[in-house]
Amino acid sequence: MKDTIGSNKNIALYLQVKDVLIKRIQEKIWKPNTLIPTEQELMQEFDVSRTTLRQAISMLVQDGLLEKKQGRGTIVKPQPLIGGSLGKLKGLAEEVAEKGLTPNSKLIRTDFKKDLYYETSMLELDAGEEVLVIERIRFADEVPIAIERSCWPMHIGKILVEQDLNRAKFYEVLEENEIFLKRAKEKVSAINATIYEADLLGIRGGEALLEMTRVSYGFDDKPLEFTVTKYRSDKYHYNIELTR
Repeated sequence: MKDTIGSNKNIALYLQVKDVLIKRIQEKIWKPNTLIPTEQELMQEFDVSRTTLRQAISMLVQDGLLEKKQGRGTIVKPQPLIGGSLGKLKGLAEEVAEKGLTPNSKLIRTDFKKDLYYETSMLELDAGEEVLVIERIRFADEVPIAIERSCWPMHIGKILVEQDLNRAKFYEVLEENEIFLKRAKEKVSAINATIYEADLLGIRGGEALLEMTRVSYGFDDKPLEFTVTKYRSDKYHYNIELTR
């Protein structure tokens, strides 16, 4: 098992080491709950300094892929697998909680914008109307599983910006304010992660993602939500029940 480190001079050594470690975890070369090789063994294999190796391992600990065990070493942390069901209108937090895991979020940015022509059209708003954009990383038991970009019309945006967006469950907030969703349309596509997205999700650039585009409607059949969520394909899947 030989991986070349240092061949790409444009990428920092610790990031090259990180990519190799991720690959070994994803390909189950290093299995969940097992110890990875010692620092000394990995330093010799990759021909890198202890500082470089520790930078790479520290990033994967922060991303929830590895876990340091006192007196034992570093183990591969078991990863949750979340499943959504087509035909049921749920938020990601509900899906995570149903698996017995703890949902959480990390806010990347939030802003009211007037120049989002595509998003405005998806929400069936007039040109120039402000839209609230919220971007978050979504977690299950502290493991990043998705990047979410949700857009809301102004009257809902004013409600949401008053919440703690690192913890808020949007559908629950709406229902608490007497705003109810009736139905939604979704499109699911396969895409590849950009370097930026991969860094946020703790995966390698170019890894496969599931992109889910959702437009949700109220009981008056007017759009209330336009959300694009990019899921790690190794952490999320859809369940579909077919009958004949």
